[in-house]
Amino acid sequence: MFISFEGIDGSGKGTQVTLFLSYLARRGLPYICVREPGGTELGETIREILLAKEEISICPRAELFLFLASRSQLVSEVVLPALREDKVVVADRFIDSSVAYQGAGRKLGMKVVEELNDFATCGLRPDLTYYIDITPETAFQRKHGSDRIESEGLKFLTTVREAYLNLLEQHSNRIVLINGERSVGEIHEEIVRIFENFSGRNK
Repeated sequence: MFISFEGIDGSGKGTQVTLFLSYLARRGLPYICVREPGGTELGETIREILLAKEEISICPRAELFLFLASRSQLVSEVVLPALREDKVVVADRFIDSSVAYQGAGRKLGMKVVEELNDFATCGLRPDLTYYIDITPETAFQRKHGSDRIESEGLKFLTTVREAYLNLLEQHSNRIVLINGERSVGEIHEEIVRIFENFSGRNK
């Protein structure tokens, strides 16, 4: 299975990824975890460029293509080989992030970004995507603009969140809404329950 975790900055996505990996380990399920951008030598170099706060000026299209380059390398070098070995692949962000952040947030167009993602990944999509939803106001209480993308502001995050909700409607067969305003434990329990139901259906 290929599982991705999505959400605006400050959603608690990273915490839930860590807890889910611990759950997979306890179950004895073979897995790998990848992050975006990153996960390969090329991807980690691109990550340093993308998350630099002010050192490098990057136009929206260049930003998108850097994300796509990192993702394409990750799929080819890591994700597809792991899926062939029947491992559970857990991604801390994948294509939906680019559609929401670059397509909507940077106003490049959600449809064109989705099409470019399909080209970069040879059409690979997660089997299951957890979208952890919080309000931009909650996000700003939790985050402090630690990198170039996180420091964009409330209006930007509002646009990105609306894009995620739009994607949820379009891809309800794989994207599930998780209320991220609850306790960490409650969220984790729901994520595990959904995974067990989903994996049971697909045996």
